[in-house]
Amino acid sequence: MENKFRKHLESNFAELIQYPILLAVSGGVDSVVLLHLCHRVGLNVAVAHCNFHLREEDSNLDQQFVEDLTAQLKVPFFVKEFDTNHYATENKVSIQVAAREQRYVWFEEILKQEKYQYLLTAHHLDDSMETFFINFSRGTGIEGLLGIPEKTDYIRRPLLVFTRAEIEAYANKNQLTWREDYTNAQTKYLRNKIRKNILPVFKEINKHMDQTFQQTIGFLKEAHQMSEDASQMMFEKVVLKQGDDLLFPLKELSELSLPKAYLYKWLEPYGFKAWNDIADLVKAETGKKILAENYCLIKDRGYLLLRLKSKMAEESQDSFYIQENQTITQPICLTSTNYERNEIELTTDPLCAYLDRDKLQFPLLIRKPKKGDYFVPFGMKGTKRISKYVKDEKMTQIEKENIWLLCSGDTIVWIIGSRMDERFKVRNTTTNVLKIKLTV
Repeated sequence: MENKFRKHLESNFAELIQYPILLAVSGGVDSVVLLHLCHRVGLNVAVAHCNFHLREEDSNLDQQFVEDLTAQLKVPFFVKEFDTNHYATENKVSIQVAAREQRYVWFEEILKQEKYQYLLTAHHLDDSMETFFINFSRGTGIEGLLGIPEKTDYIRRPLLVFTRAEIEAYANKNQLTWREDYTNAQTKYLRNKIRKNILPVFKEINKHMDQTFQQTIGFLKEAHQMSEDASQMMFEKVVLKQGDDLLFPLKELSELSLPKAYLYKWLEPYGFKAWNDIADLVKAETGKKILAENYCLIKDRGYLLLRLKSKMAEESQDSFYIQENQTITQPICLTSTNYERNEIELTTDPLCAYLDRDKLQFPLLIRKPKKGDYFVPFGMKGTKRISKYVKDEKMTQIEKENIWLLCSGDTIVWIIGSRMDERFKVRNTTTNVLKIKLTV
């Protein structure tokens, strides 16, 4: 096993030979064998041990065992004690999740403080098979059937090519000692139940289950990579980028062989994980949206719009002002110019508003629409809500979100670039005109 391990490192983990590394060692047979192998092949290692205080005095005996082992091998030793039950209660997570979150936060701290490049864990082939069946039992896509990866960010798992039987045989051959965790025999945990009840059945059916599993995982990884490549190619072909926003055209999506699958794949990195919610949004009416932690997905005419929630909040709160005879460039480019009535000829340019200057209160306010906003559309007598006007004009979601209002006090003067308010139009009795021009 030592020769196989050495060759495996040289072929697939050359980085571990070059840099100092940190080993997570619980005291169980897997991590003890990993430490022994790393020491035998001459890697520059240190050991980190977590005491979660979950097994009464046994937890302290584990800690003492690992400390003695590192002293014997003369490698640096780090240890930390955790109040795991308190953490689980306070954060409303399971004991397993609490232990995992606590240890990886601490591991990262050691890596940064002590300048270790990588963290090694002792996951092996049987662990990977257990993970496969755990994910399969809960329902998963192809990614969940790939087992445990050999490399994830700063984490390396060089024992994944070895079975539990190989590891235990190596430990016995080299007369290694280790600590037994009695909770590994408790089938109340799903992983233990699969280890004790499921895997033995498969290994009885197929005596070469280990090799079959590795081969199958290899096929699945290739299929997954093909899927990733196809997804990226289609993303670049279909999805539109507009600043920080992403637009998913519904027509182009509908022409794909698996539109829902592509859409889910593209949106998952942004925190959208509810397949049915995404599928329902495609069929929903314009303006409907679903939220993730940092993003909002909005249904519009013809496409789905992905936007940062922070950007939407900023736009809804921003207010700007413009005086007479002034040019501003934020949030949009506007120029205001005063004229006497006989000095200017009025045009129908939608980018210009000609206003009765004497009816205005300065400075004029530029803001986003609010719920309940209304105005008197140019050429009409009655009021109309901005929301109704936008709907009647069949504005797209992008057009709606780009709307800015020019206001005099609390009164809307102009839906900028779209329509003025009748009350501020230039009449025969007007003596002073304020021209405001939008530059796009």
